[in-house]
Amino acid sequence: MASLLSEEQFLCCICLDIFTNPVSIPCGHNFCLACINGYWDTRDHFECPLCKESFRRRPELRINRAFKDITEHFKTSLKVKTRQVDEDLRVSAPECSPGMRPEPEAVSCDVCTGTKHRAVKSCLVCQGSYCESHLGPHQRETSLQRHRLTDPATFTTRGLCRKHEQPLELFCKNDQIPVCTRCTETDHKRHNTIPMEKESRKLRNQIRKAEGDLLKMVEDRVHKMDKIKQSLELNRRSAEQEIEGSVIVFRALMCSIERIQSELIEVIKEKQKVAERRAEGLIKDLEQEITDLKRRSSELEQLSHTEDHLHLLQSFPSLSTPPPTKDWSEIQLCSDLCVDTMRTAVSQLTDTCRDFEKRLCKVELKRTQQYAVDVTLDPSTASSWVTLSSDGKQVSLGYQQNRHALHVVDDPRRFDSCVCVLAKQGFTTGRHYWVVQVGNKTDWDVGVARESVNRKGSVTVRPDQGYWAICRRKDDNLNACAGPSVPLKLIDKPKKVGVFVDYEDGLVSFYNVDDKAHIYSYRQCVFTETLYPYFNPCLHDDGKNTAPLIICPVEGEAGLTQGVLSSEVPSAALSSAGRSRQSSVHSVSHHPLF
Repeated sequence: MASLLSEEQFLCCICLDIFTNPVSIPCGHNFCLACINGYWDTRDHFECPLCKESFRRRPELRINRAFKDITEHFKTSLKVKTRQVDEDLRVSAPECSPGMRPEPEAVSCDVCTGTKHRAVKSCLVCQGSYCESHLGPHQRETSLQRHRLTDPATFTTRGLCRKHEQPLELFCKNDQIPVCTRCTETDHKRHNTIPMEKESRKLRNQIRKAEGDLLKMVEDRVHKMDKIKQSLELNRRSAEQEIEGSVIVFRALMCSIERIQSELIEVIKEKQKVAERRAEGLIKDLEQEITDLKRRSSELEQLSHTEDHLHLLQSFPSLSTPPPTKDWSEIQLCSDLCVDTMRTAVSQLTDTCRDFEKRLCKVELKRTQQYAVDVTLDPSTASSWVTLSSDGKQVSLGYQQNRHALHVVDDPRRFDSCVCVLAKQGFTTGRHYWVVQVGNKTDWDVGVARESVNRKGSVTVRPDQGYWAICRRKDDNLNACAGPSVPLKLIDKPKKVGVFVDYEDGLVSFYNVDDKAHIYSYRQCVFTETLYPYFNPCLHDDGKNTAPLIICPVEGEAGLTQGVLSSEVPSAALSSAGRSRQSSVHSVSHHPLF
C-alpha cells in the first residue's frame, strides 16, 4: 500500500517530516499532534496552516489510528529501502583501509563573518547551517524552536525545497521562510511572497544600519571609558592632594596642641615657682618671729629668777608685751595651684580647632561652587496658595488661592495643603549646589525631597518621609528636620543658604553663604529616587514673613584659598611644622585644600 503513495503524502507541512501521531482537523488536513498544538499555542486564533480556514473554538484533536498505522508502515518500508541502498553502495564502492576512510567535509556557519566557524547544526526550515553561538536563537525563541535541526554533514539539500525539490527562489513574509514556486501553489498559496533577492537586499540594508548602530554604540562606550579613565586619574591626583593637605593641616594642628601644652607646662611651673618663693618668704618671717619670741621668753625667765626687786619692777612692763608679729590665722599656701589652668588651655585649644574648622569650611564652600546648577521652580508642583515669579526664581505665600492652580489641583505632583514647591530639575547622580536667599524671614524650609514624597494633606518633613531639610521658625530657632529635629546653635542666622547634594556619597549639606560657615549635614543617606530641590516660604506670621524665598546665582570668590593657612595656623605651629617638614610649608599656598 505504501508503495502506491509518494513520500510527500506522509509529510507534515509544519515540521516537513513524516507524520508522528497524525491528527485530522475539521477542514480535512493532517498534521502531527505536537506540530498543530505548537502552531496554535503561538496564535490568538485557530486556523488551518494550509487552507487558512478559521475555527471559532480550538478543535478537539484525536490521533487517527488507521493513518498512524499506515504512516508507521511507510516509515518501516522506507528504512528497509534505505538500508538496501546503503548496502548496494558499500558493495559497489572500492575498499579502502580504515586509515584512508574519507572523513565528511566540515560545514561552515552561514552567519559568521570573517573567520568561519564549524557548523554544529543545520535547519531544514531556514535552509542554513549554524555554529554554536549562532544556533542560540533556534534554542531560545519559541517560533524557531519548532524548526527541525539536523547534522550539517547530512544536510545536502541546501538551496532546494525539501518538500518539492525545487530551487528556493522566493521568501514567504507570513512565515518568514524561503519557499519554492510550488510552495506558493500549495502551503503558501495565500501568503505574501517576494523574490529572495529583494528580501536579501532589504536585510542587507538592515544589516548595514545595525552595523552602523553597533559601531556608534562602541564609539560611545569607548568615549565614555576614556572619560571614566580621565576622571579616575583626576580622582587619584585629588586624593593625593587631599592626603598632602590633611597631613599639613593636622601637623599644624598638632603643633598648636604641642605649643599650648608647652605653654601650659610653663604656666604651671611658673605658678609653682611663685608658690615656692612665697612659701620661702613666709617661712623666713615665721622663723624670725619664732627667734624673737624665744628671746623674749628667755628674758622673762631670767627676770623671774632675779632677786633685785627694783630691776624686776622696772623691766617687766617692757617685757610683758610680746614682740610685734603677723596675724597668721588667714595666711595659707594652697596645695592646688591649677584650678583653672587646664580648663583655660583646653578652651584655647577648642578656639584653635574652631578657627581651623571655620577656615577649612571656607575652602569646602569654595569647592562646592564648582557644582553650581541652574534651579527653577516647577509650577506643576506648587501649592495653589503660593505665588511664583515669572522667571521661576522666587516663591512667596499669596493672599488668596491661585485660580489657575485650583483647576489642576488634582495633579498628583501638586502640594494641596502645605505651601510647598519643588524645582523642575531633578538629580539621580552626581554633585549639585545652589543658593537660596532667606533674608530676614522668620519661617522657612529649604532642602531636597525625593520624587515619591506625599504631597496631599499634612506633610512631615524628615528623612524617613523623603525630605532632607533645615528650617527656621518664628521663635528664632534654626533646626535640622532630622526627626527628631536637631537644634542648630548659630551665632548669626543665615541670610543665604547654600545647599550641596552628593547623590553617590549620600550627602546633603547646608552652608551659611555670607559667613562661609557650615550649618548642618545629613550623611550616609541612601538615595534610590530622583531628588528635587524643596522650598517652603511658610505662613505670613502677621506680616513678618511675607518676603519670598529667592534662588540666587552662585557667586565665586577669587583668591579665597590664597593664604588661608597663614591666617588660620598660629605662627608657632607653622614654625614647628616647618622644622619637621620644610617642604610642606612651601607647598601650602598652592595646595587646593588651602
